[in-house]
Amino acid sequence: MESTLEKKERLSMWVIGVLSVAIPVVVAILLFMPKENAEIGGFAILPHLNALINTGSAVCLIAGFIAIKKGQKDWHQTFMVSAFILGSLFLVSYVLFHFFGPQTKYGDLNGDLLVSAEELAALAIPRGVYLVILLSHILLSASVVPLVLLAMYYAWTSNWPKHKKIVKWTWPIWTYVAISGVVVYLMISPFYQF
Repeated sequence: MESTLEKKERLSMWVIGVLSVAIPVVVAILLFMPKENAEIGGFAILPHLNALINTGSAVCLIAGFIAIKKGQKDWHQTFMVSAFILGSLFLVSYVLFHFFGPQTKYGDLNGDLLVSAEELAALAIPRGVYLVILLSHILLSASVVPLVLLAMYYAWTSNWPKHKKIVKWTWPIWTYVAISGVVVYLMISPFYQF
């Protein structure tokens, strides 16, 4: 017979699994959902806010890493919970922006893609770099969701062997996602049309 603890863990794993699939699916739908005459309104500040949130998350992740290496477990916990809260706020803000906001394409000025050969040539390498960073950011942000949720769950339940094992993968991916999110913002922000 299954114990209460085993039932709770099974339910927690089920919830983590559902969220790990649902979050990337919702984001993908929002990114590819056609938007006719999108009105950004008061949501225009969200990309800038998202960059600040990602920066804060990256700082917390790095500070949390330094704290645990110094044996400062309380500080580590504070920084990692802060990174998780910031990541959650980012996700809500990101979903809101992409639900209401228009798509922005790298190299798109005033709604018209640059057309002169000189302008296209000047953008070719930066656009390639942007697309590589963006693609890696998107793929890793989807894959880090279950890792973060599991790392937080194992810490919450004081399952330190499993927590330590999973954070070896979680921390570098999560940190890359936070930093690359800021880089993507810095590269695309000159092309915002709002």
